[in-house]
Amino acid sequence: MNFKVTTICSAVAFALSTSAVHAQETDTQVDETIVVHAQSFNDYKVDSATGAMRTDTSMLDTAQSINVIPEIVLEEQLATTLGEALQNDASVSAGTQKWNREVFYLRGFELSSTNGYLRNGHSLFTHYMLPIETLESIEVIKGPSSLLYGRTAPGGLINMVSKKPTEAPQVNVGTNFDDLGSAHHHIDVSGKLNESGTLRGRTVLVKQDSVESRKYATGDERERDRFLGYGVIEADLQDWGLLSFNYEKTSDRAPLDTGAWLDLNGDVIGNRDMIRDANWSFIDNDVENWGADLDIYINSQWRANLSYNSQDMKRHRYDSSPKPTGQTSVDGSYTLSPFDRHDTWKTQAFHADLHGEFSALDVDHQVLVGMNGQFYDYEQLVVKSGSSINVSPGENPANPGLDYKNDDSAYKSENNYYGFYVQDLITFNDQWQALVGGRYDMYFADGTTSQNQVVKGANDSESFSPKAGIIYHPTYNGSIYANYSESFNPVDNVVNDDTSITERKPEESSQYELGTKWELMDSRVLLTGAIFDIEKRNISIKENGITTQDGIQRHVGAEIGSQGQISDKWFVMMSGMYLNANYDKHDQYQDKVPANVPEWSGSVWTRYSMTESTAFNIGMFYQGERWADNANTVKLDDYVRFDTGASHSINSDYVNWDFRFNIENLFDTEYVAGTGGSVSNDVVTDVHYGNERRFKFSVNATF
Repeated sequence: MNFKVTTICSAVAFALSTSAVHAQETDTQVDETIVVHAQSFNDYKVDSATGAMRTDTSMLDTAQSINVIPEIVLEEQLATTLGEALQNDASVSAGTQKWNREVFYLRGFELSSTNGYLRNGHSLFTHYMLPIETLESIEVIKGPSSLLYGRTAPGGLINMVSKKPTEAPQVNVGTNFDDLGSAHHHIDVSGKLNESGTLRGRTVLVKQDSVESRKYATGDERERDRFLGYGVIEADLQDWGLLSFNYEKTSDRAPLDTGAWLDLNGDVIGNRDMIRDANWSFIDNDVENWGADLDIYINSQWRANLSYNSQDMKRHRYDSSPKPTGQTSVDGSYTLSPFDRHDTWKTQAFHADLHGEFSALDVDHQVLVGMNGQFYDYEQLVVKSGSSINVSPGENPANPGLDYKNDDSAYKSENNYYGFYVQDLITFNDQWQALVGGRYDMYFADGTTSQNQVVKGANDSESFSPKAGIIYHPTYNGSIYANYSESFNPVDNVVNDDTSITERKPEESSQYELGTKWELMDSRVLLTGAIFDIEKRNISIKENGITTQDGIQRHVGAEIGSQGQISDKWFVMMSGMYLNANYDKHDQYQDKVPANVPEWSGSVWTRYSMTESTAFNIGMFYQGERWADNANTVKLDDYVRFDTGASHSINSDYVNWDFRFNIENLFDTEYVAGTGGSVSNDVVTDVHYGNERRFKFSVNATF
């Protein structure tokens, strides 16, 4: 409590001090302050995505499909989770939400918590509910992306871009709440820290208490308590550099809810609001991130960037672990297998880039040469209950009183990798460009036998990942591109018996993509489209009792997107996708479709401004039929969900007020948002329903 109070007081003091510094500025400067903070409607359209090329390259000059979800859309939707943000991209579908985290699929491939997400271009471990209040945008980078980031999934990456300090002072204080009693409070303070403005800072603080409609056997509702603190300081180093430091802390505690259960007919067992986890089970996440970035301006053509990020995550999970039995579908009974577990993840990541622009042989080059790496350490302590507990519906067994501190044999593992890459965007003339690049990686990790004996260096591997593309500009406002890219993902070794370890290759993926991008209506609207073919190889399967890496998964699809200003008063962000995903060769899932991956999906979010102060929003989110499990035994119905909202602002010389009222799931549609993808004892577990109709209200004041 002392930490929270002290931090909030510091932020308020910072807000007052920055306001005082500018108290004597001219009226014109005050007006500029308001403009800097207020979101322009043109922010629906974003012209570049730094995570795609690690350079300041426009969308039209990027030979890859990218979607950027801007901050204004997150604010209009009152989004507080990454899932609420990513619903705006049809190429992303949701999976499990148990253990107080979210899992997503991009172009049908699951994004791993170890290598599927970036924050400001750094790999981020995401075994927790990721905060989005500190973000200015979310970049959905589609397709294999190993060239710049090393081990990645074939579907792509999610890059979360943090808010930066502003020279103009701004203070934003707001609160959101809903009809269930959830509350979300925040303060965002930014401004210059010295008179010249060469030193700038920003602080974001969030306190959230969430209430959900699902209930435990005791009748208690599930409540989540979260605190988020973020700070960044940015300094101009005369005219030769820019240095910044950032720190972020998340404390997130909630009782466990591993989801509803379905029978093989797709009918819910019990009811959708029934939580089988014991009310004494919980998960407590404590995450700290800090990092530094240094930009060095060598001359007008060359600059360097050095960046570092450190993450320390501690998770205490006291789990009742409900499991179905052979009688669950008959009488609803199940078992609990409690355990107490403490996990610690420590991740360090760095990038060192050299950017150059020059002409040679009558063509222009935009070159990136760099290296990056990551160090990952993991430790686990766990104490398990000696036996399972039989439970009938409505019962809540007593807490067995387990304590992970009684485990005296901690499990540990570590891995690290280094990669070197070169990328060149070549401009031949106004119409033709080409992208060529390659990366060499070295991956080092410990391996284990089936007796959990550590073998140093057992999972070491090397990989080369090429990328190539060509861009044709038929006019100044359009481009047509084709690309080929690869990615890799090291995995554990194949163990065929109790004593031997067989050398294992990384999973490898390749993609062919053809796409187009157009800036229309005087560059107010960006229209995109792409078709792609992704193949993932070296998947572990068993053939004649022997584990091999002959498995193949293939996803072929097409997508469209548009965002920007349709007219003076109408703004839109939309996306649509068709996907044919299939296991082409697999021992368990031959010719099956991965769980949670629809064939058709789409989303639309629009804003219509009635006046300069009043606007209305409406959104539609569609997911086609999907399989609840990888074995394709239970199919989930398709659904269309509508959201709507209205906002009104009141402006004065001192305070700008913004009021918003949203209705999520306007027609109270019942639907499954995602599952864990597996079946046990003829029961689909880990099923997560979307929210029922929910009313949300927010008030924000900007000084």
